[in-house]
Amino acid sequence: MRILPFVLCALVLAGCGSSSNDMPDADTGTTAISGGTARTVGVNSYLWHATLDTLSFMPLASADPFGGVIITEWYSAPQTPNERMKVTIYILDRRLRADGLKIAVFRQTRSNEGWVDAQVNAETAVKLEDAILTRARELRLAAGGGTGS
Repeated sequence: MRILPFVLCALVLAGCGSSSNDMPDADTGTTAISGGTARTVGVNSYLWHATLDTLSFMPLASADPFGGVIITEWYSAPQTPNERMKVTIYILDRRLRADGLKIAVFRQTRSNEGWVDAQVNAETAVKLEDAILTRARELRLAAGGGTGS
């Protein structure tokens, strides 16, 4: 009879342990180490940091590392002051995958009436996605994460 409480405790504690599905694989990159302190983000940390690096020239309006959403403020390049862009990026996966990003680019031009929505070149989002994925792979390789995607 004295063994029964120990068995029940062991079963309860075993149920609290992490399963193999909870363990991150090499591509999740969900733990970022900065200044010797580990922080956990809700999305792939390589994609997260690569996105922040790639968009570092634009001011950020919002960045949610747990939901995986990065929104920039409007940005005008010095060479084109009558045009501005805004970017929203959704990181959709905990793994480093090409389909783990969704990018929305908005463009406006200045007219006599003020800022007016304008057509965005379809290649803009594709080039931005390529730059982020390339940077994410560089970060993973620098962290010793291997070469597979």
